[in-house]
Parts: sequence; C-alpha cells; structure tokens
Amino acid sequence: MVASSNVSKCTLEKAQDLLISAEKTFVEQHPTSKAQHKLASEVLPGGNTRSILHTNPFPICMDRGEGNKLIDVDGHEYLDLVGEMTAGLYGHTNPIIRDTIISTVNKTGLNLGATTKTESLFAKAIRQRIPSIEQLRFCNSGTEANLHALSVARSVTGKSKIIVFKGGYHGGVLTFAHGVTENNVDKEDWIIGNYNDAEGTRKLISENKDVVAAVLVEGMQGAAGCIPATAEFLHTIQNETRANGIMFILDEVMTSRLAPGGLQSVIRSPYGDASLKPDMTTLGKWIAGGMTIGAFGGRKTLLAAYDPRPASDASEKKVQISHSGTFNNNTLAMNVGLAALEHVFTPEACIELNKMGDWFRQGLQERCQGTKMTVTGLGAVCNIHFTSDVDKGGVISVDDLVTESSGVESILKDLFWYYAVSNGYWIARRGMLSLILGTSKMELQGFFDVVEGFVQEHRDLLE
Repeated sequence: MVASSNVSKCTLEKAQDLLISAEKTFVEQHPTSKAQHKLASEVLPGGNTRSILHTNPFPICMDRGEGNKLIDVDGHEYLDLVGEMTAGLYGHTNPIIRDTIISTVNKTGLNLGATTKTESLFAKAIRQRIPSIEQLRFCNSGTEANLHALSVARSVTGKSKIIVFKGGYHGGVLTFAHGVTENNVDKEDWIIGNYNDAEGTRKLISENKDVVAAVLVEGMQGAAGCIPATAEFLHTIQNETRANGIMFILDEVMTSRLAPGGLQSVIRSPYGDASLKPDMTTLGKWIAGGMTIGAFGGRKTLLAAYDPRPASDASEKKVQISHSGTFNNNTLAMNVGLAALEHVFTPEACIELNKMGDWFRQGLQERCQGTKMTVTGLGAVCNIHFTSDVDKGGVISVDDLVTESSGVESILKDLFWYYAVSNGYWIARRGMLSLILGTSKMELQGFFDVVEGFVQEHRDLLE
C-alpha cells in the first residue's frame, strides 16, 4: 500500500513538472498573445468577455481564419478542430457564405425594421429538414430559444417547474453542469434528474406531473463532454411526457447538425416507435452559416401562443405571448441561413461529414486503447477525456468524468492541449472537437499522429 502511494506521488510530481515545462514553452512561443491579454485586461475583466475562451496562463489571440485554418497574432497556423463549439460548421471563408453576406449588404441592406420574404423561406427550409417543427420563430441564440420554449410550456400548461438533467447546458443562464443551477435566477423552478437514467426519469415525471410544465433535454450533452443519450432514455421521456400532459422540449442547438433531420430523426426507439417527435425543438449555433441565430419551433397549436393576431372568435380565450427582438429577423442571418441550408450543408453534405466524424472518433479511440484517454460523441462532434474510472465506451453521465482538479487526469488534459496546440491543432481546452466542412481525412490523419505521439511520450502517465 505504501509502495503504491509512493508510485502515485511520483507520477503526480512528474506530471506537474511536465505541465510547468509545457506552460513555459507556451509562454515563450506566444509573446504577442501575452501582450494582447495584458492590454485586454485593462478594459475587460480578466481580458475576457466569453468565459469558455479563457485559458491559463493567458488565451491565444487569433488574428484571422481562412477556410478551416486559424492564424494567431504570433504567426502560428492551426487546423481548426474547435469549429466554434459546433457553430463554425462552415469554416471562416466559405465562398457562398461570403458572397451572400456581400449580396445582402449591397442589395437588401441591414436591419430593415420590417419583415422580409427571406425569413419565411428560411423557416420553410428548416421545417423541411425537421418534420416535428410545424411552425417556428427566430431569436438571437440557443439560450434565447430555450427560454422562449420554456415560456410556451409554462403559459400553455399553467405549471412552472421544469425537469432538466445533471450535466445539462441550455445556454448561459440555463446551466446544470454539477447537478445544481448555475447563473440561474429562478432556482426553485428546476427539478434535476440523472442523464440516461430512464427508470429514474420515469419516476421523476410521475411524482411531479402536477407541477411540471416541461422536460428539457439534450440528445447529446455538449458542454458536459459530448455524452450521447440512449434511445431508451429519450423515448422514455417522450412517452412519459405524453402520458402525463407535460411538454417534451428537445434541445438540438448543437445536435441538429448530426443528421439531415436533426438527431431526433435517427434515435430509434427500443419500444417499436419510429424517430423522436418532441413537442418543441430548439435550434441555434450552426443554422445561419456563422451568423448570430436561435430558433424554437414545434407543434402549430403550441406556437399559436406567439401569434400576434387577435382571436377570430371574440369569445375565444387565447394564450398570447409577446416576443420582440430587434435582431430576430436580421437580414444577414436570414439570407445567409437560407443559402447555407440550400447550397452548402445539404442533406448529402451532412451525411458525408458525420460519416467522416464517426471514422475520426473511432480512429481516436483506437489510438487511446489501454490508456486513461477516452473519446465520446456522435458524428462530427466528439470530446477527448482523461479518466481512470470508466470502462472505455461506458460514459453515460457527467459523473463518469469527474476527476480531481489537481490530479494526474486533469494535468493530462492540459498537457494534451499544449501538445496539440504546439503541433498546429486548435482544440478546446476541455477536449471538445467539432469538424468543419471541407476538412479532409488527410488533415485528420495528422491529428491521429499527434495523438499517437502524445501516447508514446506519456505512456507511463496514461496507463
């Protein structure tokens, strides 16, 4: 026991020394980023206005992007595997996106303060992709989309509580990463269940059916580490909400890019049902070609709450919700989104990219075999983790990925980030990867080589 403890202590000390060395090299290689962070910190708290982008000792400052490449202010070039956390699906200089932006500015103008034909055409294009969406409304982010969907649920049902799941992220003010509400003003309104616990969720719905307006869930928890939901779990939610008069809201802000009809179109039920058909679906991230966007939609009877027209029958009692937003139908998002769906991320392109993503994830997992490194995800979105407590391929909840903040696994995560960046690959510090259209297998093969090199160099820490 003492010998084992000594070995663990030596391993930790070695990992800490390697991290100190990697950080020192990083600082030496990015002097301009360091200087820029100092300047930014004078006007922004910690030099930051988007928390996820901060990395210690300072974040790399990018100068520009070209295609699927990024160039930082120190002149280093990277293959972009962050893909703007799934929002940057189209890359940085897609010619169709670029030409549509220019055409919109030249021919239509910005923010007309009026409706345009394009917003209904864009809505129709989305509806054609996702059949469960009969009608929809646009907003400015996935966060807004989820907030508005919850507003519908509460108004229509007359109930206030919402069931969400530990590890869930539904936007900046709807975060449940550690099983508690974070950045949330209405803490009493949330009932938090365990992700992928079908039986526990069935019980949770049954016990709270009189007070719950909706169940809000991701088909794959993105921020928690790309943890896919099981078909049994999602179909249990669908069946139990239907049986108990509760709304089923599926957050597809990230996952709608994983299949032509969204993830809901490919999650087949073990009970014999076909694909999922949520009452409402929320969208965002990628759907407007890189422009700021959000959307929420579903059954026409539910979206009727947002219909601003007076009831046709004066005696009819109508639930009516006001939904304003200066940029809800801004011309750039509407025109670029329509062009992106019709001409860039076609159903065929979607299938091809996610097929390559499955190949990529499998290749990563093969190279991690027998180590503390594991990979989770679906299609062209995945996450690399370092943990010693999970059977590879067995991650079903955020609890499976808990590590000590100062332990070897946490250090390995940071070491790998430094290693990837130093070899020209831009990945999220938390290990998330989302592929950009146009990325080739040859480019991804280069990342395989990086993973192999890291495993060889640090095998004693990884085993």
